[in-house]
Amino acid sequence: MGKKEEQLKFSTRAIHVGNSPDELTGAVVRPLHVASTFVQKTPGEWGPYDYTRSGNPTRDAAETTLASLEGGSGALAFATGMAATHCVTMLLSAGDHIVAGTDIYGGTYRLLHKICDRAGIGVSLANTSRPETLTAAIRPETKLIWIESPGNPLMSITDIAACAQIASSHGILLGVDNTFATPVLTQPLSLGADIVMHSATKYLGGHSDANGGMLVVNNDDLYDKLYFIHNSVGNCMSVWDSFLISRGIKTLELRVQEQCRSALRVAEYLQQHTKVKRVHYPGLVSHSGYDIATQQMNGGYGAMLSMEIDANFESTRKVVASTRLFQLAVSLGAVESLISQPASMSHASYDREDRISNGIHDELIRLSVGLEHVEDLIADLDQALGCL
Repeated sequence: MGKKEEQLKFSTRAIHVGNSPDELTGAVVRPLHVASTFVQKTPGEWGPYDYTRSGNPTRDAAETTLASLEGGSGALAFATGMAATHCVTMLLSAGDHIVAGTDIYGGTYRLLHKICDRAGIGVSLANTSRPETLTAAIRPETKLIWIESPGNPLMSITDIAACAQIASSHGILLGVDNTFATPVLTQPLSLGADIVMHSATKYLGGHSDANGGMLVVNNDDLYDKLYFIHNSVGNCMSVWDSFLISRGIKTLELRVQEQCRSALRVAEYLQQHTKVKRVHYPGLVSHSGYDIATQQMNGGYGAMLSMEIDANFESTRKVVASTRLFQLAVSLGAVESLISQPASMSHASYDREDRISNGIHDELIRLSVGLEHVEDLIADLDQALGCL
């Protein structure tokens, strides 16, 4: 990112960086480059593009924009968020070890415990909201620390700067899944992280119509290593998804800010509800990570929250199936509000003992607050909880 671009505000960069008018026609929206291959002048003399797996102008635009918003020097776009996370793990070799947070996406848990282990990579889970617990989990062979803040699905808050200091002192890479916070609220690279990952399917796209994952770094050598894997494996983002996600990023800040405001009101309502035992939302003063979230997150606490209700597994299933505006579906971060039961949906891939021991109980409900009017959303939750 150039000095002039650095001086621009977030929303301006989201619209303009990587999205200059088309040079040929002057079109404000750049055309999609659907070509799979590009003509070379002579054999072995590579132009800026040669094959879409290796690079594509439309995908480059999305990568350029997100790199700017995250304060990175380079980004890579993948077919899914899990493909992006997998690319990071492929930096490691047999015998290496990963420390991951206990409050992480179920798909990440599955990748670490049921795919990486086949390659001889060890995995330990640690409560990363407590730096001493993270430090205790590190081994001589640890090469990667992987965290989420806010965590999924318990909305735990991890001090990214503290984790970065721990990782740096041990010569370990720190990767941060920034999907929930988005660069609107948190920029982990500025706090010392080495790698930032996004499931671009979520807030970056924002409309439940595109799949993708992104990695952002601020180190050229690390970028080259990740690009080599990205190009070799070929799990790149499609041209159409790249276009949709670029379009979504243009309204990212406005969407996230409004969703944060609504999420706080929903959390405050649920905290007073007689059928709700506990609300997990870092914007509540009662949340254990409130102080760190206030320091680390810029202008909001996210639009994700979860609650534990006074019910058993089947009654919880009934509640999540009874909402009318909150749609029962996996995923998150889009304009429409979603509801889920992590135990049977996003975190069903957890081994049950691990899931329960890490606080992901059967009566836990996760909410993704969208852009509907907040009073309508509260009324919807009120009638659903009335089923108990």
